[in-house]
Amino acid sequence: MSTVMTRPGRLAAAGQWMQRHGTVIRGIQWVVVALYAFLIIVPAVMPLPDDTAHLWNNLTLAAQFVFWGIWWPFVLLSMVMLGRVWCGVLCPEGALAEFASKFGRGWAIPRWMRWGGWPFVAFGITTIYGQMVSVYQYPKAVLLVLGGSTFAAMIIGLLYGREKRVWCKYLCPVNGVFSLLARLAPFHYKVDEDAWRRSYKNGEHGHRVIPINCAPLVPLRNMKGASDCHMCGRCSGHRDAIALTWRAPSSEVVQLGDKQANPWDTALILYGLLGIAIGAFHWTASRWFIDLKMFFATWLVDHDITWPLDTNAPWFLFTHYPEQNDVFSWLDGTMVIGYILATALVYGTALLLLLTGATRMLGRFSAVRLHHLTQALIPIAGAGVFLGLSATTLSLLRAEHVSLWWASDLRITILAIANLWSARLAWLVTRRYSERFVQRGLAMLWFAAALAVVDSAWWLMFWGWASK
Repeated sequence: MSTVMTRPGRLAAAGQWMQRHGTVIRGIQWVVVALYAFLIIVPAVMPLPDDTAHLWNNLTLAAQFVFWGIWWPFVLLSMVMLGRVWCGVLCPEGALAEFASKFGRGWAIPRWMRWGGWPFVAFGITTIYGQMVSVYQYPKAVLLVLGGSTFAAMIIGLLYGREKRVWCKYLCPVNGVFSLLARLAPFHYKVDEDAWRRSYKNGEHGHRVIPINCAPLVPLRNMKGASDCHMCGRCSGHRDAIALTWRAPSSEVVQLGDKQANPWDTALILYGLLGIAIGAFHWTASRWFIDLKMFFATWLVDHDITWPLDTNAPWFLFTHYPEQNDVFSWLDGTMVIGYILATALVYGTALLLLLTGATRMLGRFSAVRLHHLTQALIPIAGAGVFLGLSATTLSLLRAEHVSLWWASDLRITILAIANLWSARLAWLVTRRYSERFVQRGLAMLWFAAALAVVDSAWWLMFWGWASK
C-alpha cells in the first residue's frame, strides 16, 4: 500500500525537479541541437559511401542509422511511454523555433496558420516528398527535408509569437502524429481546477502568482490530457494546481475522445498513418508496384511516348544518384506518388466504411461517435509506423551481417499487442454509447474487420511479398 501512496508524490516531485532545473533542460536541448546539426550537415558534404563502407567507419551510414534506425522509431515509442517529453526536452527544431522567437517581430498568429488541417496536410506532403527524394538513403535529401523544416521553424519563430513555439503548435509535420500517440501515455500534467480557482484569492504558496511561459501555447487552466502538452515541466506547481500525475493509458482516448473528436484527427489516422505512411513503406517491397510500372512503361514505349522514361529530373525533385545506380525516371517518381496516394485512398476509405458500420451498430449515425471510435486505432497506427521505420533499422543491420532471426517474431508480437490494445480501447469507447452487450459486440465485429485490414498491409510487406 505504501508504494501506491508514494508513487504519485514521486512523480509530481519529478515534475517539480524539471521546473526547478529548466536551465539544465535548455542545456540538454542545445547539445541535441549541435548533434542534430552535425548529423544533417556534415554527411551532406561528404562523398557517398562505397561498397566497403560500414556503420562503424563511415559517418554517412552512421548518421543514417542514427536518424532512421534509432532516432525516429524510438521518438515515436517515447510518445506512447513518456508523452511529448521529446518535444519539450530534446527536440532541436522546437528549441531553435523558440530561441528565434525571442528576437523576432512578435506578429499575431494569422488565421490561415490556425487551420485545423495542417497536421494532416504537412504530414502527407513531408512523407510523400521524402519518398520522392529517398530521404532514408541519402544525406542531401536529409538536409533538404529535415534542415528545410528546421529553417522554416526558425523563420516562423522570427515572425510570429514571442518566446513561443508557433511552428510546433500549428505547422510541424509530426505535431499531429505526436499529439495522437501522446494520448496513450501513462501520465500527464493534471490541472486541479479547484486549486486554480483558490489561487485567485490565496496566490501561489501564499505569495503572488508568478506568470510562466507556455511555449507550445497550451491554455493551462483548461488543459486536459497530454496531446498538446510538451512535458517540459515549466508549469509544474503553477498556482499550486498543476502536477505530473499517473493515469490509465486508456483514459484520454476513452474519456476525452468525444471532446477531442474532429475530422482532421480522423483523416490523419485513417488516411495518414494508416494510408500515406503504409504506401510510403510499401512501394519498395510491393510486387504490384513493379508490375504496374512495367505495364505503364510498356504502354508508353508502344505508343512512342518516351519522355516519361528520361532520368533528367534534379535530385531535389526525384532521386538522382547515378554513381549509386539509383536514378528515378519521371515515370518512377510519378508512380511513387500515385502508388502512395492510391494506397491511402484504398486503405483509408476501407477503414472509414468499416468504422462507419461499427458506429451505426451503436445507434443512429453520429460523426462525433465515428471520430471517437477512430481514435481506438491509434495503437495499431503507431505500431505500424514504428515497424515501417524499424525496417530501415533492420536493413542496415542486415547489411552488416547481423543475425535477425528474431525480427519476424518481434514484429508479430508488436502487432499482436497493438491489436489487443486497439480492441480494448474500442470496447471501452463503445461503452460510452451503449450498455447493450449485443450492440457493442456487433460494433466490435466491424472494428475487428478494420484491424484485419490494417494487419493485411503489414502481412503483405513483411511476409506476403517477401515470400515470393
